Amino acid sequence: MRFILATVITALPFFVAGAPQPAKQRGKAIPLSKLSSPDQSVNFEALNSHIASTTAKILRGFDNFEKNIGASHPFPVKGAWKRDSGGLPLESLPDAFNRWFGTISIGTPPRNFAVLFDTGSSDIILPGALCDDTCDGHAFYDPEASLSSIDLDRPFRAWFGSSDGAFGYQYIDNVTVAGLTATHQTLGAAMRYSQGLQIGRFAGDGLLGMAFQSLSTFGQSPFFQTLVTEGQTDEPVFAFNLGAYGAELYLGGTNPDMYTGDFTWVPVIRQAYWEVNIDNVVGNGQNVLTSVAGIIDTGSFFVRGPPSDVAALYAVIGGTPFPSRPGYYSFPCDAVPSVGFTFGGRYFPIPAESLNIGFDRNNPSQCVGAIIAGIYGTWVVGTTFLDSVYIAFDVGNVRVGFATLAAV
Repeated sequence: MRFILATVITALPFFVAGAPQPAKQRGKAIPLSKLSSPDQSVNFEALNSHIASTTAKILRGFDNFEKNIGASHPFPVKGAWKRDSGGLPLESLPDAFNRWFGTISIGTPPRNFAVLFDTGSSDIILPGALCDDTCDGHAFYDPEASLSSIDLDRPFRAWFGSSDGAFGYQYIDNVTVAGLTATHQTLGAAMRYSQGLQIGRFAGDGLLGMAFQSLSTFGQSPFFQTLVTEGQTDEPVFAFNLGAYGAELYLGGTNPDMYTGDFTWVPVIRQAYWEVNIDNVVGNGQNVLTSVAGIIDTGSFFVRGPPSDVAALYAVIGGTPFPSRPGYYSFPCDAVPSVGFTFGGRYFPIPAESLNIGFDRNNPSQCVGAIIAGIYGTWVVGTTFLDSVYIAFDVGNVRVGFATLAAV
């Protein structure tokens, strides 16, 4: 069973990056722990906050896609609106969800920041030195303290689930992750953070987006694409292990210690989100849905689908909708259903402990499912599924690869 809410803040160990080496280097594993609410029940307030934040992120991406490309994204909203490679250990901070954070450094001299590596967005956003009290508790990026900072004198605004959003100004600076440095990287220094990024709901300092440029609020190259353009990687590929052991982001290829067997590769539908075709959504051994689109999003916890799709899945696996909480479903805690996805002809299950996110306090025999209804016409596949596979993002060939996590 995966339990949601942690209430104790722990320090994120800083990752000290070594100089790039000609041969591939692997990140060192940092022991990880995941914390839960004391009674192992579901906190719906925290769930709703995360849903609002990630929904706003996806909708912001739709808007940015249209602004940057000049055409609407095809999936409608349902409802309201040196060559090298490097491994970076990720830390599970208690920000109300089991999301993985890692340390990056920015500027000259470099300063460290804990960020969420997010394949569902494309920009780096951090608290700026002039941010108001909405940034309290986070590390601040001060462009005036960096000799390599360039002020672009361009404002930005990004929405993260609240009416005010985050806003600030854009800069260019050196950004280093796992020893690999993008020397001309655009980033945003916020003067105000939205509720979804404030310290009580978001344990990291900021975001590092890893989707495509068409989703960028800044209209600029995302960090990894900048690394590739500047010739800093062995391969135009990055990969994640988001499992309970040895979690890491690997830049410039894949880490063979983290997976077994071959990859199953699936082409990206369009260069915006990391959006691929899901052959089948499978429930209790039955192909419930066929050929649906799915956004692979390391910044989201849930798996979300169009309301009619999610209703069809739970009808097969025995889920019951919450009358007072639209989009949520429950099932008996002693009979967790079997659910998974088929990508590229290969079936990958969602572990029972990931599908079950805790019991309902008002009905302790019922547990809440991690698959919920969204408001857009595509599936969003978050860490509920992704923490059970090794996943690679191939920028050069515009595809996503799925492999079996190595046994510990």
